Amino acid sequence: MVYLIGFLVGFGSHVADLARGGIHAYAGFPQVPFQVFFVGLVVLDPLVVVMVGLMRREGIRLAGAVMVVDVCANWWGNRHWLRDDPGQLLGLLPLTLFGVFVIASWLPLRRAVANALTGPSHERNAVAP
Repeated sequence: MVYLIGFLVGFGSHVADLARGGIHAYAGFPQVPFQVFFVGLVVLDPLVVVMVGLMRREGIRLAGAVMVVDVCANWWGNRHWLRDDPGQLLGLLPLTLFGVFVIASWLPLRRAVANALTGPSHERNAVAP
């Protein structure tokens, strides 16, 4: 549930940014790949929600990759603001904490989903050698 809520909040945030600033909502980031990535989160975030909601291991993998890139891009893209005004760290705190949660829970969640998909019924149906 935390994954679903976090990625839905991210989706809403990026939709709001695009509604305010259009396709150039992230022009404050001088790196064009970051701008493209942040706009792309309007597709990636709900894709993660659907895939994780359907208990797909690929969704958990995608969630980890999205969060690693998202946190790194935000810290790198905002580094000059953080240097000039360390108070800006508070703005990155929720994203960073969620990113740490996703990465810390990535492997256990992936295992839990794999076990749920193969579960006890799979073991009962297995033929003994």
